[in-house]
Order: sequence, then structure tokens, then C-alpha cells
Amino acid sequence: MGFKCGIVGLPNVGKSTLFNALTNSSKAQAENFPFCTIDPNIGIVPVPDIRLDKLVSVSNSKKRINTTISFVDIAGLVKGASKGEGLGNKFLSHIREVDAIIHMIRCFDSENIQNVNPNIDPIRDLEIIETEMKLADLESIQKRLDKKNKKNSSENEINILETALDCISNDKNMDEILHKNYSKKELQQIGLLSTKPKLYVCNVDEKSIAIGNKYTDSFNNKFGEKNTILISAEIENQINQLENEEKTNYMKMINLKETGLNILIKKGYQLLELETFFTSGLEESRAWTIPINCTAPKAAGIIHTDFEKGFIRAETVSYEEFIKNNGWLNSKNNGKMRLEGKDYIVKDGDVLNFRFNT
Repeated sequence: MGFKCGIVGLPNVGKSTLFNALTNSSKAQAENFPFCTIDPNIGIVPVPDIRLDKLVSVSNSKKRINTTISFVDIAGLVKGASKGEGLGNKFLSHIREVDAIIHMIRCFDSENIQNVNPNIDPIRDLEIIETEMKLADLESIQKRLDKKNKKNSSENEINILETALDCISNDKNMDEILHKNYSKKELQQIGLLSTKPKLYVCNVDEKSIAIGNKYTDSFNNKFGEKNTILISAEIENQINQLENEEKTNYMKMINLKETGLNILIKKGYQLLELETFFTSGLEESRAWTIPINCTAPKAAGIIHTDFEKGFIRAETVSYEEFIKNNGWLNSKNNGKMRLEGKDYIVKDGDVLNFRFNT
């Protein structure tokens, strides 16, 4: 399943530099001028999971297959983008395709890197981006509520669109109100930009990476720390150029406990309410991403739709017991393997073997 995150922000806040660091690539140009990125770059990154390494060892698997996360580097937006300013609202359409939005916020001073605004103000910058997304939503809502288009929407969809319209028109907290009154699935089907799950990445300089600075302090006071991450895109780029031991030593030297990639993945899984189950055998050990509270048949369907259609049962061992008992055979012999049916809710770390009718 995996998930897709779109990196958005004003020009020259470090989006492409972060993208290159996260994907360990040079796909995205990172130059010191606005609108360097025109088409969205997409990088697919394996999700690090030490549990998978141990499963490969225990099962003596020939292959290890990580689950993945996709990052989309979306061109810099500016005030008026929804009306075609800058490179226009073409890029707002790219945001519709992602599961979550990473708001990249500039929180560093530099005489060498241009800023599209006269000063550094992370709160203003975020509000510019969010306003443009709301204006794009407003145009979309008005079209869908037009008489000739309204007949194509259900009563519930119309209620959501009218609620969203009222929120935008009267400057209410649309995200909060809609999530309070409608399910995540209902909102996903509507596809408004403003209701997509969000992470805030404050791009800081090296000296601010551990404790932040005046810009991150003001941002956290306004938006809170729950979904806010401090990352130095430049430092992440440097880390990715190093080998394992050099990387570890460098991170210790700058007092960095985790890479930005690891932090983003953890926060992303929490934000989107995702978890991981495993399959493990001689041919391969593999990680799979599923929503929290996913039933066994639905989890089987992530592997192949036929597994869900013909689901019989799931042979299930917790990750801890699988490792402790050295694989499937001992887990079964020691009574640690369970047979679970269609109502079983898969837990994070479960090692599963599905039985199904063809």
C-alpha cells in the first residue's frame, strides 16, 4: 500500500533539497532561483524497519522487500497561484493526488539564498500556501454545487461541500469542523486540498537542528508541536552522502538522534493511522502497510485481490514470538501460532500466512 506525501511550500524554502536528501537522489534540481521545479518529481523510498532485517535472518529469506513511501516534490507556490500567478494553479492539481501534505517552512536566515518575501516569517508563509489551497477548494466547491453539476453528487456530498463553503466564506476552521462531523473516508472521497492530513517541516540551519530557533518557536506557539518536525534539508543531504559508520559519527557530532527520513515516516504513519504487517519465508520476507484496524481479509487483499476474495484463515504469529521461536515451525510447535478468521483485526508487527480458495 505505502503512502504518498507531497512536499509543498513557497519557492526557495528547501523543498527540492529535502526531496533529494530523502530520496538520496539528484532528481530534483536545487537551484537558487524561484520556480526551478516545474514538473513534480516523484521518489519512492523504502521504509527502514529493523524488524524486517531480523525476519530475513530467522527465515533465511532470499529477498527482503521493504514497504515504501513516495515523496512528490511539487513546485513552489506563490500568493495568487489559484488565479494563475507564478506558475499557476497547475501545481495545485498535483497536491490532489497525494495522501498527505508536507508543508516545508523556511526557518533560517541566509544572505545567499533568495527569499520571495522581504523577511523570514514562517507563519505568514504557511498562511499564504493554505489560503491558495482554500481558494482552489472554493472554486472547485462552487463548480460542484452549480445546479447542473449538483445532480451528480449525493446528499451527503452536498452537505460536506456546503459546510466547507460556509467555512471558507466565514473564515471558520474548515479542517476541524469537517473532521468533527464527517469520517475520514467521506472527506477523502470529496478530495478537498484543505482537509488533507498535514505535516509541518521547519527547515532550519545546522545550529538550530537540536533546539530550534526564534522562527520555530513562534511557529510552534501558533500551530503546536504534534505534527511539526525540525529538519535541516542541507544536513540531511550531507548525511546521505556518508557511509554507515561515518553517518553515525556525524550524527553524534551534531547531536542528531534520528534522520529526518525516519522522523517523517514515523509521523506520517501516525498521521495517516497506518501500521505494518509482515510475510516471511524462504523466498522472501516482506513488509506491508495497512490502515489501523484492518481486518485479516482486507490485509490479504493488499497482497492480491484473490487472497481477499477467497480468504479462509490467517496463520498468525506476533513478531516477538516469531523471533523468539526462530520462525514458523517452532512457533507452531510451541503453540504460538494462531488461526484467525475473517473478523480478526491485524496488529502492528503480525507475521501472517494467508490460506485462501482459488
